[in-house]
Amino acid sequence: MAHREEVARVKRRSYRDEPYWGRPVPGFGDPNAQILLLGLAPGAHGSNRTGRMFTGDGSGSFLYPALWRAGLASQPLATGLGDGMVLRGVFITAAARCAPPDNKPTRGELGNCQSWLERDFAGLPNVKVVLALGRIAHDSYLGLLQRRGHRLVKAGYRFAHGALHTFADGLNGAPPLLDSYHVSLQNTNTGRLTPAMFDAVLERAKALGDL
Repeated sequence: MAHREEVARVKRRSYRDEPYWGRPVPGFGDPNAQILLLGLAPGAHGSNRTGRMFTGDGSGSFLYPALWRAGLASQPLATGLGDGMVLRGVFITAAARCAPPDNKPTRGELGNCQSWLERDFAGLPNVKVVLALGRIAHDSYLGLLQRRGHRLVKAGYRFAHGALHTFADGLNGAPPLLDSYHVSLQNTNTGRLTPAMFDAVLERAKALGDL
C-alpha cells in the first residue's frame, strides 16, 4: 500500500501532469466472460496510474493488441479509463491488486488480496478456462481452488508455457488452467514470449471457452 501511494505521489516525470489512481486496481472486462485472464499485479506507472488492469504500460501494449487480434477486445490500444475499451468474452484480474516494489509482491501481499480474486471468480459464473500469466498467477489460481475445497496435488500442476491443467477431483466449478508466460517487457522484449506464441495461447483459450 505504501509503495503504490508513494509512486502516485512522486510520479514518473513523463506523467507528472497526470493524476494517478494510486489505489487497489479492480478487475475489468465482460461480466459474462468465458475466459478469466489472471495476471500478476498492477504496474507502478501503468495500472497504478490509469486505474485499469494492463492499461498504460508496456505489458498492456502487448496484451491488448493480442486480445484485439483474437476478437476479444474492441480496439488494440488501451490508454485510460475513458478510451472506450470493451472486452468480449474475457475478464482480466490479478493475483495482487496494488503495485508492489520491483513488481514482486510478497506472500503477505498476495494473501491480503485473496478476497479480491475470490470475489471476481465468484462473480463470473460463465468462466470455462483460466488463463494464467506467469507462475505466481498459476499458483494463485491453484490456491483459490484449494480454498474452495478442491483436493489438489500441487506437484502435478507445474507451470509451463502452453500447459493445460484439468481438475477431476469430483467437485464442480473448477475451470481448467491454461498457462502462458507473462506479457511483461522482460519476456516480450527478449523474445521469450512472441506475439505468435501468445496468439496461439489465446486461440486455445477461445476454443476451451467455446468462443
